[in-house]
Amino acid sequence: MMSLAARSGAFSPYMQATAFTVAGPLKALVPGVVVKGEKITLDTKRKFLCRETLSGQSPTTGPAVTVSINGPAGVRYAHTDIRIPDFSDYRRPEVLDPNKSSRESGDSRKAFSYLVTGATTVVGVYAAKTVVTQFVSSMSASADVLALSKIEIKLSDIPEGKNMTFKWRGKPLFVRHRTEKEISTEAGVNLAELRDPQHDKDRVLNPSWVIVLGVCTHLGCVPIANAGDFGGYYCPCHGSHYDASGRIRKGPAPLNLEVPYYEFPDDDTVIVG
Repeated sequence: MMSLAARSGAFSPYMQATAFTVAGPLKALVPGVVVKGEKITLDTKRKFLCRETLSGQSPTTGPAVTVSINGPAGVRYAHTDIRIPDFSDYRRPEVLDPNKSSRESGDSRKAFSYLVTGATTVVGVYAAKTVVTQFVSSMSASADVLALSKIEIKLSDIPEGKNMTFKWRGKPLFVRHRTEKEISTEAGVNLAELRDPQHDKDRVLNPSWVIVLGVCTHLGCVPIANAGDFGGYYCPCHGSHYDASGRIRKGPAPLNLEVPYYEFPDDDTVIVG
């Protein structure tokens, strides 16, 4: 392709002639053009990048040689130093051959994919289990709090017929050493007369010992031991009367005094909590 542009008259200094020499596809380049005594030579053996082939001969659009009357000559070349990445190292050996059908290696590739998926799932489940375990354990009570959740009481320090108050988990704890008369009296109470029916044997592990929380079930006041109409506990705030088993017998309280969990490791010791 060649194009010519000329101007006359006063514009003669600006007369220009421009020529473009373009190599056709897959053809060797023509020799250079001599301009102002300078020889420009093109290397016809050098391969250029084109759209026909990544390792092709010459591009369809140039190089281009321009020549002008009042300007220097210039030669434009295609970028031939571009390196195409090779991903063969990342591909499976079964699919490197372009002439081989991928169906032949389908089973082995599926097995590998299943193996990776299964291993990833196992690792993910284990990691999730670890995170959940750590989170739950962080919310549980610490060792010092657990140590305060139990109290050990020496029963020999409490005389028969007396009640002692201990502090447990921030609440008063009543431990009562009952007499034989109190035991027989509470065991013979008619359950039909009780507001919150509970037999005495269901509230004690050892008939000689009654262990209850000293918190009135009405409004949370602290009752007085060995007082009231039934000889057990009496709440002076609103007049609730409990018997020696901690059962409500009179007054506004709706429920019996709460019995915490406790155990007797031996005959002289009780552990509450």
